[in-house]
Amino acid sequence: MTKYLDIDNDSGIEAYEISSDRISVKFKGGSVYVYSYQSAGKDNIEHMKKLAKTGDGLNSFINLNVKYKYVR
Repeated sequence: MTKYLDIDNDSGIEAYEISSDRISVKFKGGSVYVYSYQSAGKDNIEHMKKLAKTGDGLNSFINLNVKYKYVR
């Protein structure tokens, strides 16, 4: 997994892993959630990938848009 930059130092996200049709997100408590095209929608996943790479806004986006739309 890639360490999440968290440029504002205000996120609950520790790391992420990007695949072609999904993103796995590891939260600071240790839980890992996988969001896929099928579970959360392609547009949401692609936006999450961009936020993950920039290191800002991913936690907020998850909470507001895809919180319970994970695979596992």
